[in-house]
Amino acid sequence: MSWVGIKKAASRAGTQLMQKTGQVERTMDPDFNEQESRYRTMEKESKNLQKDAKTYLDAMRTMASAQGRIAETVSLFYTADRASDGAMAGHSYKAAVDELDAMVARDLDAPFRATVLEPVGKLNQYFTNVNAAIEKRNHKMLDYDSTRSKVRKMVEKPSDDAAKLPRAQAEHDEAEEIYKMLNDQLITELPQLVELRIPYLDPSFESMVRCQLRFAEEGYDKLSSVQRYFNENIRDDYANGQLDVQVENVLAEMKELAIYGV
Repeated sequence: MSWVGIKKAASRAGTQLMQKTGQVERTMDPDFNEQESRYRTMEKESKNLQKDAKTYLDAMRTMASAQGRIAETVSLFYTADRASDGAMAGHSYKAAVDELDAMVARDLDAPFRATVLEPVGKLNQYFTNVNAAIEKRNHKMLDYDSTRSKVRKMVEKPSDDAAKLPRAQAEHDEAEEIYKMLNDQLITELPQLVELRIPYLDPSFESMVRCQLRFAEEGYDKLSSVQRYFNENIRDDYANGQLDVQVENVLAEMKELAIYGV
């Protein structure tokens, strides 16, 4: 920061301090405050959207990979048994989830990043420029408040130097003009920016839904092929408790093994 910049920063810090103690009047603009509040909400939610969309993609990849590891383990259980329905189901399940994992990596990861994460990320990067414009407006408002206070004090207590008041008034008028120009610009353009979020994000939202649908459909299609190896009555058996009985019977057989009591 240059020496001039340091002096301005120090002067503005002093103005803020005097505003807190009531020595300098603070400019209040309800219209700007309302538009900034709407913008801040959009900024916050857009950043949350980027974070959650990234979390969703990571979760989709993680789930597909976890399914592959589960399938690998299940398949190993049937290494010596390749003829039973259980073995066929285990091997079919592994093939299905391997295909699903490959599909996610091949057909969903890159499109999701290109059509969802990247556009939302670019939108969030744009906020940096908007925030800089708001910060500049706030700085100019402090300059305006400071010069207004200075002029008022000179009017209330005239200086022996007659040139001081006109000079201070000129500084005030310039600060007021710059502040109002920036303030009016933001009041006009912040609502436009907020409204543009919908047409901007619509394609990304549609793409996100399509990716989710593709993942669900592919998962259903791949895993449906495994169902043919299961007993058609398995749902009824689960509902009436027969599966619980079957599990308990197997556990009972395990408990009868000599090693269980060791």
